[in-house]
Amino acid sequence: MNYWLVKSEPDKYGWHHFTEQGRAVWDGVRNYQARNNLNAMRLGDQVLYYHSVTNPGVVGLATVVREAYPDPTVPDDPRWVVVELEPVLAFYRAVPLARIKAEPLLANLALLRQSRLSVMPIRPDEFELILKMGQQ
Repeated sequence: MNYWLVKSEPDKYGWHHFTEQGRAVWDGVRNYQARNNLNAMRLGDQVLYYHSVTNPGVVGLATVVREAYPDPTVPDDPRWVVVELEPVLAFYRAVPLARIKAEPLLANLALLRQSRLSVMPIRPDEFELILKMGQQ
């Protein structure tokens, strides 16, 4: 199993939008590295859902329910792909970016090294720590 973090602006597609829909096609990715990460996602992989811009932080847990396929929003451009995600768990308390930055065990988190990347892998130990922080 792999672990990932995806970012979304809460005003555009926040956790509440995601849970109301119950399933999301993760589209609109136009960065090659993020696209490669979408291609690497496998059925059942666990995904941390991060709100960016406004009150940045991890707010929930999702799972990959459909692996990468061509992005239907750009049918004439085969370079781009989407995956489908379903919400699993809303965090009891969001894990704010400031808390993530303050945690020495998360110093190498991709979120801190490549802050503009919208889809990124995370290590199992980072995933477990953030999950634990969200349940406290």
